[in-house]
Amino acid sequence: MKKNLGNIEPLRTAMREQPPLERRRNFDEVSICFTVDEALREAARCLRCKKPGCVGGCPVSIDIPAFIERISEHDYEGAYRVLSESTLLPAVCGRVCPQERQCEGQCTVGKKYSPVAIGALERFVGDMAIANGWTTGSRPASNGRRVGVIGSGPAGLACAADMARAGCEVTIFEALHEPGGVLRYGIPEFRLPNSVVDAEVGKLAALGVKIECDTLAGRMFTIEQMMGEMGFDAVFVAVGAGYPVFPRIPGDALNGVISANELLTRCNLMAAHAFPETDTPMGIGRKVAVIGAGNTAMDAMRVSLRLGAEQVFCLYRRGEEECPARAEELRHAKEEGVIFHWLTAPIEILGDENGHVRAIRCVRMKPGEPDASGRRRPVPVPENEQGFEADTIVYAIGTNANPIIGRTCGIRLTEKGYIAVDDELQTSIPGVFAGGDIVTGAATVILAMGAGRKAASGMRKYLGI
Repeated sequence: MKKNLGNIEPLRTAMREQPPLERRRNFDEVSICFTVDEALREAARCLRCKKPGCVGGCPVSIDIPAFIERISEHDYEGAYRVLSESTLLPAVCGRVCPQERQCEGQCTVGKKYSPVAIGALERFVGDMAIANGWTTGSRPASNGRRVGVIGSGPAGLACAADMARAGCEVTIFEALHEPGGVLRYGIPEFRLPNSVVDAEVGKLAALGVKIECDTLAGRMFTIEQMMGEMGFDAVFVAVGAGYPVFPRIPGDALNGVISANELLTRCNLMAAHAFPETDTPMGIGRKVAVIGAGNTAMDAMRVSLRLGAEQVFCLYRRGEEECPARAEELRHAKEEGVIFHWLTAPIEILGDENGHVRAIRCVRMKPGEPDASGRRRPVPVPENEQGFEADTIVYAIGTNANPIIGRTCGIRLTEKGYIAVDDELQTSIPGVFAGGDIVTGAATVILAMGAGRKAASGMRKYLGI
């Protein structure tokens, strides 16, 4: 029987989750992967549209109906092969991509019912591939070309995989001591376990990709040296945009004021949550205020709870309806006990006699006229201030471009310090490409992967392979 909206299950298959009061005390993954029966039930909701909007909504153009159809046929390895044609990281993307704004947001089923749970199905296949040791293919014959990739985040990994598949000898240079970039240092284990990152990154070894950690490009060597004496035929710069933004209000230099980047890196990459078994203490306070309401802010708040904070609250200058975080992350944070103060902006951080944070002073906001983005700009409400006791302030209000590369080579930058590129993501230095957050500013994992693949396409054209 041909499927249509009249003969499919209206409600999507819900993913099981740890109970909120239980999960806020551990770093185990919150969402639990579909069982085979659950995956089959959800796959049956896909209409296999002739003109699937979901594919157009995916930044790497995964053939979504095809991989879901393989699931329905119990051909799980076949589903993985379909995914692997477009993505190296299905177990990652199935967990952290904003599917509700991308593929699921374009799902035909979603026009009347709950959209097909594409992300959960992708994770199901990705996790099955890890469990069974399925790979994306073996190392191809060498074409004699050497490619250097700076950064092992999603953009760098995607570019490296495509260039390795094209027969290039690829080396990734990673500044930190573990590969994965933002996947490793920026996303907590309760959302993306390190074991999953390890497994997905490990697939590059089968393609012959080398990863050199503890190697800071721009300090240990320049891009010009890579293209010269180091013998690379092309270079891809994917260093991200992890330079944190601070609002420069009175008191932001007090002890106890940190960036979300520092909090998450110390916890995710350096295992601060396991202190004293590890060497990285965190010293989170009893009352933690997080400024911002994006996904990074949600991660910072939920990490703070797990590190032992008694009270965690969010201060955001816009309303809840404009919260940029994924709906699922906002829901999880609320369930775990985070307190939200919408239309509230900090104006001063107050310290004690020892120079440590003791409180934060805020002003009430209201929506004003639309700004350049089309959103209504928040403006202060006169004589409407309030204060909150806090001993840790975490800023999660955005990031800027990593400045090291731009300061140590002749590459052209934009006014905001990001790397300028052409339509094929080639920079002002011939043979040097760039993509991901260092070009666009902070974006999603899947958009960074899309940039890595686009740069690889331009790079192959440049190399004539």
